[in-house]
Amino acid sequence: MIHHTCDGCQQPLGSDDVRFVVRMEVYRSLGNEGAEIDEDRDHLEDIDDYLARLDDFTDPQSADGATQQFRFDLCEDCHKNFLADPLGRRVQQLNFSEN
Repeated sequence: MIHHTCDGCQQPLGSDDVRFVVRMEVYRSLGNEGAEIDEDRDHLEDIDDYLARLDDFTDPQSADGATQQFRFDLCEDCHKNFLADPLGRRVQQLNFSEN
């Protein structure tokens, strides 16, 4: 039997509990997506350059170009929190006593 634990709050997830799966893929950008279009370009040469860079990019030995994939199991509450702030930028408010 497979047992799941929420990767957010570390609570065990039972077989009756709702479970959400989050998959992430992180990789280096290969080009200049916002660059101006030049009508006189040699597109075949651009494709050749792109494919040469792609070979470097997919090389598992290349630390800065390696693709990393992550998978997380989340309970319903952690799923809601993740959707509200996927990058974790929101600062949690701490309630200090008046002492």
